[in-house]
Amino acid sequence: MPELPEVETTRRRIAPLLLGRRIASVATTQPSYFFLTPPAKLRAALAGRRCAALARRGKYLVATLDDASRLVLHLGMTGQLFSSAATSPRLLRASARAVLAPEAQARFTPDAHTHLRIAFEDGGPEVWMRDARKFGKVLWLAPGATSERLDRLGEDALGATGDALFAATRGRVVAIKSLLLDQAVLAGCGNIYADEALFAAGVRPTRAARRVTRAECERIARELVRVLERSIETGGSSINDYVAPDGSDGAYQDERRVYAREGEPCPRCGAPIRRIVLGQRSAHYCRTCQK
Repeated sequence: MPELPEVETTRRRIAPLLLGRRIASVATTQPSYFFLTPPAKLRAALAGRRCAALARRGKYLVATLDDASRLVLHLGMTGQLFSSAATSPRLLRASARAVLAPEAQARFTPDAHTHLRIAFEDGGPEVWMRDARKFGKVLWLAPGATSERLDRLGEDALGATGDALFAATRGRVVAIKSLLLDQAVLAGCGNIYADEALFAAGVRPTRAARRVTRAECERIARELVRVLERSIETGGSSINDYVAPDGSDGAYQDERRVYAREGEPCPRCGAPIRRIVLGQRSAHYCRTCQK
């Protein structure tokens, strides 16, 4: 988390707060591995600039500024990118959530984990980025500069095709689930949606990629695109920390058929959903419906 649908939802909802507005100032926390660009350099590079475009590459957001430089944001596992006007319990520490009255508005005050705060000349809502675990990343690219992080990304998962997936599986002994998570193969695909797509396609996550047929690759690609598009429609999955820029929760977590449903009955056959560890990641599947 967050995966492609959450990042795409973030892109669509944060865009009105970024596009066309001139940056007045940038506040950061101290240098850390969260900042791929040193904070002082980042503050100087962004001040006075306007955001001309906002795109997504896999799980990365890429803001193109009016001087052709780019600001690259990655939410990592627990990153949150949101408006300073947003209210949500998910923006609070667990201890604060526990004592919050159900009807209370959870207005957020920047804390030690709010690593990036962008203020604008028009005085309107700011854009804040928060990450308690610092797995997220912020990178500024000078005009014409490239990034290995972006260059090594494969086809966007929203454009997955059976032919491309079949070609990627040939000769590969790695499990098909692990192949789907390889960002050099399918940029943006993550744990939740790989599990859901494999269940819908009837393919067990542990199957060696080279043993997946062309027809099965067609089904996997088709189902992956379907579940990604459906998750975007519902605002993504709010399971732990993810919250949309306006403070709202996603709803796709209510439609999951196998992910994080260990021991619950399969929605098709009633057999218990199994959970295993595959390549240091959890995998959920039905041993009856998936072969």
